[in-house]
This record gives sequence, C-alpha cells and structure tokens, in this order.
Amino acid sequence: MVAARRLTLALAVGWLAGCSLLPEEIDMTAGWSANRLYSEAKSAMGDNNWEEAIKFYQKLESRYPYGRFAQQAQMEVAYAHWKNGDTASALAACDRFIKLHPNHPHVDYMYYLKGLITFNEDLGFMGYLNTQDQSERDPKSARESFDTFRELVQRFPGSKYTPDAIQRMNYLVNALASHEVHVARYYIKRGAYVAAANRSQFVLKHYPNTPAQEEALYILVVAYDKMGMEDLRADAERVMRLNFPNSRYYTQGLEKKKPWWQVF
Repeated sequence: MVAARRLTLALAVGWLAGCSLLPEEIDMTAGWSANRLYSEAKSAMGDNNWEEAIKFYQKLESRYPYGRFAQQAQMEVAYAHWKNGDTASALAACDRFIKLHPNHPHVDYMYYLKGLITFNEDLGFMGYLNTQDQSERDPKSARESFDTFRELVQRFPGSKYTPDAIQRMNYLVNALASHEVHVARYYIKRGAYVAAANRSQFVLKHYPNTPAQEEALYILVVAYDKMGMEDLRADAERVMRLNFPNSRYYTQGLEKKKPWWQVF
C-alpha cells in the first residue's frame, strides 16, 4: 500500500514537472513597433472588435508610454471601452486622460465622450424611446451627463463639440424636469400632497421654460386644493391661466398622456 502511494506521488510530481516544460503562451506582438500596434488597434476598431483593440492600445501605452502614439491610445481606449459596454472603464479612462493632459489640444473631446457615455448609460435616456418614458427612469446618469456637457461648454465654448453638447443639455433639462413631474404625479395619486407640491415648486424654480412647467403648475393647484390652502391654490391657478390659458389639464386633469419626447 505504501509503495503504491509512493508510486502515485512520483507519477504526479513527474506530470507536474512535464507541464512546467511546456512553452508559455507566445505574445505575437512582441517586438512590434508603436506604429504597428497602433495600426492593428485601429484596424480592430474598424472591425468593431473592441476587446482586441483595447488589448493593442494597452500594450502600446505600456511599451511606449512616452511615444507619440501613447496619448492617442489613451483617448481611443476610452471609446473602445464604451463601445464594448464597459461604462466604468470608459469613464475611468476619460477621467485619467483629463487629469494627465488638462491642456491637450483634444481634451475637449474627452469631456464630450464622457458626457456621451453617461448620456447613454444603461441604454441612456434615448435607449427606450419607443417603449419607456425617459422621465420614469433613474435620473442619476442624466444629471452626470448634463454636468459634464456643461463643463465642456463653459471651458471650451469654441469647441466643435459644443453645439451638440448644448442640444443634449436642452434635452436632458427637459427629461429631468419631466422626471420631477412624474414623481409629483405619483405623490398626488398616493395622497402625499405636501411632497407633490414640493416637487412641483422645484420644477418651477430650477427648470424654467421647459414643457414640464405646465403640468407642474397644475399639480401645484391640485395639491393646494387637496390641502385646503385656498389662497395658495388661487395664486397657483392665476399663474397657470396666465401662462397656459388653453391648457388641456383644465378639462383632462392628470390623465396619462404621451411623453413629452414622443412625437407620434
């Protein structure tokens, strides 16, 4: 029995020793120039092979950190991570580039890309355009996207990305205002009239000139009416009739309607 165990142990040791003699995985990129690594990464990007592109960019930066391709690789790897569905890595890459190269001639693009990433996170506010009201979704990403686009616009007013960033900011403002009204409507249905009034007042104060203002005013009228605050109700209704004399809410109330972003 002892001899058998010793034989088994010897065979196992021999097998492991044999395995150690096997050649390690060969890195086919060993010895490649920075130019070749960059070309292969761009080719992978063109084929939508994001994982392969990321590997090439990472090898490029690690082997040639001070070469002329390194900074470009840092920028493009952020985009590759985003397209590959890795939002966290994409944002980290953007933040890293901005921190390391605040005066880079194309740092405005990194702010723009960062705004796009959070704009579309989890399929973004545009992701379920035909299936879900954006205002009913978590607004965290929308706020982060808005803040990033605002920083881009403020720091780089002449950037070629600024006009699109402004349009996206306008969209996000409407979405955020609509989200607040959606919550206020929910509070009305639950009988939480103080909370509904607070949400409506928040929209009126922080999101002026948005489509959500009309419903926010109407919810404010309803909330004050339910709480028996006749003077405040009268003031809110006066403001609403002055600004929206033909509002459909006078006849339809808070019935479910098409989202503000849905044209058809």
